Amino acid sequence: MDKFWLASYPAGVPADIDPNRYGSLVEMIDEAFAKYADRKAYVCMGKYMTYAELDRQSATLGAYLQGIGLQKGARVAIMMPNVLQYPIAIAAILRAGFTVVNVNPLYTPRELEHQLKDSGAEAIFVLENFACTLQKVIAQTRVKHVVVASMGEMLGTLKGAIVNLVVRHVKKLVPAFSLPGSVSFRQALQQGANKSLKRVQLGHDDVAFLQYTGGTTGVAKGAVLTHRNLVANVLQAEEWLAAGLNEGPKIDQLVFVCALPLYHIFALTVCNMLGTRKGALNLLIPNPRDIPGFIKELAKYKVNTFPAVNTLYNALLNNAEFAKLDFSGYRCCVGGGMAVQKAVAEKWKKLTGCPIIEGYGLSETSPIASANSCTAPEFTGTIGLPLPSTDIAILDDDGKPVALGQPGEIAIRGPQVMAGYWQRPDETAKVMTADGFFKTGDIGVMDERGYTKIVDRKKDMILVSGFNVYPNEIEGVVAQHPGVLECACVGIPDEHTGEAVKLFVVRKDKSLTAEQLMAYCKEQFTGYKKPKQIEFRDELPKTNVGKILRRELRDEKKPEAAEKKAA
Repeated sequence: MDKFWLASYPAGVPADIDPNRYGSLVEMIDEAFAKYADRKAYVCMGKYMTYAELDRQSATLGAYLQGIGLQKGARVAIMMPNVLQYPIAIAAILRAGFTVVNVNPLYTPRELEHQLKDSGAEAIFVLENFACTLQKVIAQTRVKHVVVASMGEMLGTLKGAIVNLVVRHVKKLVPAFSLPGSVSFRQALQQGANKSLKRVQLGHDDVAFLQYTGGTTGVAKGAVLTHRNLVANVLQAEEWLAAGLNEGPKIDQLVFVCALPLYHIFALTVCNMLGTRKGALNLLIPNPRDIPGFIKELAKYKVNTFPAVNTLYNALLNNAEFAKLDFSGYRCCVGGGMAVQKAVAEKWKKLTGCPIIEGYGLSETSPIASANSCTAPEFTGTIGLPLPSTDIAILDDDGKPVALGQPGEIAIRGPQVMAGYWQRPDETAKVMTADGFFKTGDIGVMDERGYTKIVDRKKDMILVSGFNVYPNEIEGVVAQHPGVLECACVGIPDEHTGEAVKLFVVRKDKSLTAEQLMAYCKEQFTGYKKPKQIEFRDELPKTNVGKILRRELRDEKKPEAAEKKAA
């Protein structure tokens, strides 16, 4: 295909990368551990961990996993926020020859049960704050081995004890739980210390991650990301960001901000994997919603790279203390996960002097498929150009390319595109073309320079703070409420989260209140999936065959009076 966009590439960026440069992602990781052994790799709540320590502890933990009888390719889940145990667990699972299944720690029991059962995970690392959720569903899953971590255990004896005391007894963030046979993270390391990590022969097509996403429907599916997929995307990102990171005085060690959760593909690739490859210091932020606390952490470091979603950038800009920080080290701020708003980008550039570089990708593309240049002087309002070794096509409903400048479905082909959906050939067939393009479901227009602008979504997916919410899932669960006859949900604009969920309901039980339904949704959905508004209707708009017209609900201009906002 004609890669005419190469003429718009920044100087020094190659047209292609070699995804076979490393035999596996583990080979790339091992190289970095050896090369940067003396450097600090991660810092969390003031506690540093060097690359040598990460190497040693992940090898020890990997030996523990091999010692409990897991076979090559076994799925191991991680259910934690950004704490030091997370990167250790990721490296341990990969180096031991297993597959990482990232889990949102805020999942409800229903959501967690589905992911564990679907992936067939046999072991899980879970922070004790969320162990009670696991307790409720573990009997219905294949999980036989549980490692329970705590917030303080990696922070040193005194500080760790204080942190655990506060978390458990002052803030009461650890509900009571019972997981017989589980071991602590420290105990797992102690057991692994008596063993040696066995080298596992891994190849390009071995599965590194099962990254769960709604895909084209509301049923969460695991995007199968191979070692080759991740190696390719790390190398692509490295080449693309080089101009920005290398501009100005030489930096001895880059400092990456890792505020996005590591279970999200954006943070996983850009912070964890690319950061490791560059020998960077990753600043782990366990709770980025605590903006004052986040800013206090930022003030301690000379930050260079800051990947984030629009809502996080906006929240920082609206805190007076953030403006007092030193931004002289900022080289590359990457916006992804959701659309970057022009107003936010302009305010950020004015305050920090560093533009937000908007990129685009999905869990199915490891994730980055396109991006603007790090050296772009202004916000473009586009998702930029295809990365090296990446093709983007704009297709009509028949799967044929449209004329330049015409809208169509964005399709992506490249070495970072997933192998398919885990054990779902039917769903894979829906999104993959015969010539290897992944159909994203997003509608875009490509200009004569090769820049693409997203204009609409083919899917009804709702994007809340960078996380996908699928109406089919929400409606399927809400419809199970005995007081609900029919329901539909759509995305509505929200100044804080980009979009929010609005639920339209036809009542079966006329006494059903919005408060009761909100309480039900709180039990069933993690925070970002909960409806922000509920509106009761006598009927919902439908096609002549009875399909509810979500688009008609979205396009309504006048909100009804009978609606309830979430507290």
